[in-house]
Amino acid sequence: MMEDGMEDVLDEVNGSDEPEKGRSQTATSVDLNTDSSLEIDISDALSEKDRVKFTVHTKTTLSQFQKPEFSVARLHEEFVWLHDRFVETEGYAGVIIPPAPPKPDFDASREKLQKLSDGEGSITKEEFDKMKAELEAEYLATFKKTVAMHEVFLQRIAVHSKLRDDVNFKVFLEYEEDLCARSKNKKEKIGGFISALTKKADETLILSGQKEPDEYFEKEKAFLTEYHGKLATATQKADKTTRSRKDVADCYIKLSTGLVTLSTIENTELDKLLCKVAECFEKTRKLEGRMASDLDLKLSDLLRYYTNDTRAALDLLYRRSRSLANFEHSNKALDKARQKNKDVASAEATQQSNSDKFEKITEVAKEELSTFKERRVVHFRKNLTEMAELQIKHAKAKAQIYRMCLNSIKEDLD
Repeated sequence: MMEDGMEDVLDEVNGSDEPEKGRSQTATSVDLNTDSSLEIDISDALSEKDRVKFTVHTKTTLSQFQKPEFSVARLHEEFVWLHDRFVETEGYAGVIIPPAPPKPDFDASREKLQKLSDGEGSITKEEFDKMKAELEAEYLATFKKTVAMHEVFLQRIAVHSKLRDDVNFKVFLEYEEDLCARSKNKKEKIGGFISALTKKADETLILSGQKEPDEYFEKEKAFLTEYHGKLATATQKADKTTRSRKDVADCYIKLSTGLVTLSTIENTELDKLLCKVAECFEKTRKLEGRMASDLDLKLSDLLRYYTNDTRAALDLLYRRSRSLANFEHSNKALDKARQKNKDVASAEATQQSNSDKFEKITEVAKEELSTFKERRVVHFRKNLTEMAELQIKHAKAKAQIYRMCLNSIKEDLD
């Protein structure tokens, strides 16, 4: 039974109409740029047992591409490969690199469907069908959100004046064969962990005592550090609220099914009343599920995205601080070289190179942080307004359901 349900869900996800619908519901542009010379969307996605294959569709008027419209198939690992190329390119040290999309994870939904299938004999068929439909809808929503986050990652790059011209991005969009990107092996993961520890130690032991020559960046670092922590906390609380709403929706299923079962035990005058109340709870359950989905989409996903985006902004500030440290070190090295009258030309060249790099990063970083603030404010205002409107709409619909149910019961009693 569970396998049949999963196939139904995947048929719906992989159909030509459903991905389009899912994208319009979940993908939200997070940039202010309205340039249409390079437009990217994920036109289709195929879920397999252990991976998702995304169809990346591109329309462009830019001359560096061979055709004005084309599509390629890409795996999640290839999105991560592209993100890593940007992070590792020194020329983008002053840029806020868009956060990599999260890895597709449908294990939780699959496990719930498996448990439901295993316990099919312990619940009524009606309750089983309702709970199965809820879990399938949850799986479908997770799938569409995954597609949307991969699409947003590409769209952020497409509207960026520097990142959009990167050769790796061009290859990602245009090369029709597999990029042969793979997940990191155990050795690479350990290396990444060590690099993260080294970076943390660098920030704590070396850069923490660094004197910041620009008050603007000092204030930005203090703000973003505090802001990142609050976003992470808010994301956890929003996720908890969403889970609670989903639990409430599940309770309505049990209430509705229980009342229907109770009405069939004996043929009494309460049969009609119980069925009407059960129908009321069933309608309420659907609304509660929609409210949970809206909260997850408009609030939890928003907070989670900007937790990661703020981390990317802090990484930019770290790279700038590291560049400043290199510049200051080269100044000291130049002074020593002049005192000893040895390797002065080499020290001067190194000092000038580090000075140019630091000035360039500083110039680009100010523009990036300004754009980040504008984008963040617009996106938060848009999502929170839409969330409030949806919650009001659903609350009114719920009140109307209860009102109609009570009126119907009164009419029967009269």
